[in-house]
Parts: sequence; C-alpha cells; structure tokens
Amino acid sequence: MTVRPPQSLSPSFSRDIGFNLLEYELMSERADALGRHGLKVEKAIAALGALKDVEMTPARREQLLDDAADVVWAFFIQREICGLRSNRDAVQRYGIPKEVMARLGIVRRTP
Repeated sequence: MTVRPPQSLSPSFSRDIGFNLLEYELMSERADALGRHGLKVEKAIAALGALKDVEMTPARREQLLDDAADVVWAFFIQREICGLRSNRDAVQRYGIPKEVMARLGIVRRTP
C-alpha cells in the first residue's frame, strides 16, 4: 500500500503556472510597447528628414528636433525596461541624427 500526502500539503503547480502566465503577459506587453515606441521614432525621424529638403523656419526645425528627442528618449527608456542596455544598435537601425541625440533628456521651459 502506498501512502500519498494530502493534496493540500503537496506543492501547488497551479501557482507556478499562474506566475508563468503572468510573466508571459508582462513580457508580451513590454514587447508591444517597445514596438509602438519604435514606430513613433520612425515617424519622428521621417518627419525631420522630410522637411530637411523643403525650406522651413528655424522655429519649426527646433520643434521637430525637440519632438524627435522626446520620442527617442521615451524609446530608450522602454528599451531599458525590456533589459536592452545598449542603444548603439537602435541609433544605427533608426538612423537617429546626432542633433537629436544631443537633445536627449533635456527639460525645456515653456514660454
């Protein structure tokens, strides 16, 4: 005759499965957010590049640079949340200009 411990004393695998499901959902949401931020970076860099050829006012150029810097800054923060510490590959992949990189993290005053 074999003796089996009561179900209440045996390790609960449902807790582990629940944790894995939660961790999976969190990882999925982080990846989705990273993708959304990447699309915003692409749009900001494209807007900056598209208006480079056309004659524009210095104020409009400054606004586009500031907007791109804010979007890239948020993208880099999201990358760090996902565990990606080096941003060198992202700078090359998205073609982020040095002008934008120089403005990262700057808090601007509102007039």
